[in-house]
Amino acid sequence: MWLILAFISAALLGFYDVAKKQALRDNSVPAVLLLNTLFSSLLFLPVILSGESGLGWFDGTFFETRPQDLHAHLLIIVKSAIVLSSWVFGYIGIKHLPITIVGPINATRPVLVLVGALAIFGERLNGLQWTGVALALVSLFLLSRSGRREGIDFTHNAWIWCVAAAAALGAASGLYDRYIMHRLPPLFVQGWYNIYQFAMMAAAVGVITFTQRGRATPFRWSWAIPMISMLLSAADMAYFVALSDGGAMISVVSMIRRGSVVVSFACGALLFRERNLRAKAVDLAFILAGMIFLYFGTRQ
Repeated sequence: MWLILAFISAALLGFYDVAKKQALRDNSVPAVLLLNTLFSSLLFLPVILSGESGLGWFDGTFFETRPQDLHAHLLIIVKSAIVLSSWVFGYIGIKHLPITIVGPINATRPVLVLVGALAIFGERLNGLQWTGVALALVSLFLLSRSGRREGIDFTHNAWIWCVAAAAALGAASGLYDRYIMHRLPPLFVQGWYNIYQFAMMAAAVGVITFTQRGRATPFRWSWAIPMISMLLSAADMAYFVALSDGGAMISVVSMIRRGSVVVSFACGALLFRERNLRAKAVDLAFILAGMIFLYFGTRQ
């Protein structure tokens, strides 16, 4: 079941990246990110209120939660800080780069998670799974080379470094998730980490507004903004529940989730009219092949 949930999460993440790209067009990154955390918090507020107040609105359902101790909240605050930092870098990068370039950089996350999973959790991959990882690495190299044809210097472009930082922080979040998801209920984590992120982002926007009066990029409303929250919340829900399965492997789940680049690539071609699509389509075939090898390797 955790494999199916991982693939569902990947598809939703692809559409999330598309909504994010659309919402950030000529728009304020801090304001969009603040609204994203607000809407995500509102989506899970009934679940949190039910659990914390003992009203029992969702008792006996998937959305049932129970109050946790201070240590649990401290664990979630750490996660919130890691994820929000990743989002800040990721939002800045995707605003200024083609979505078909951002995807390959994000594809490095499973490789980083794999190294951490091998070192920290003692996970071991079989031959088919290692083949899937190798194919994903080849696709990353080829897609990065395709980006150079668009005049993007990967070593000196600030936006590239922003996306790279987002990928590294995202990998750290994935490893941390593996630690906390066997200690805390998935919906409790998802609900509270959204609320803590909103509090952190509200404080950051307050500082930015005070220090950059008249200089910040103006905000404009887009219906893609609430779609960001809904798609991400659904993707994260599938992801957290997958990791709560005792047999789930974080290295495999993270690699499958990077399959979201296929969805974002298709939308980049159809909606954003991005370039070099033929070369990038060949490169994406390696990602698909890698996902297939990972799937069947896990089924062994």
